[in-house]
Amino acid sequence: MALDYKTSNDLTMDMEFRGRVKIATLTFAKAIMDELPSVPAHNARMRWANSVYQNPDMVASSLTQPVVLDAAVQDAGAAITDQALQGAVETTVNKLF
Repeated sequence: MALDYKTSNDLTMDMEFRGRVKIATLTFAKAIMDELPSVPAHNARMRWANSVYQNPDMVASSLTQPVVLDAAVQDAGAAITDQALQGAVETTVNKLF
């Protein structure tokens, strides 16, 4: 069941949830840095990954709002598993490329 707007907004400001988004973001940035240069949009992905390493808090802060709108987060809220949150972060970031 989707979160209502108030609960969604509260989740965007929850520092524990934002910290989990930051770790998922760093995890994805590491995976991008390890990928082959032949991956589509690799240069753009590497620039993004470097920006994560330079300022993970800022990137996580900017990603938290769209991540909260991901269907998996809307279904589970703050109780989302780490694995499902990782998927939500990666889906959100991949939309940027």
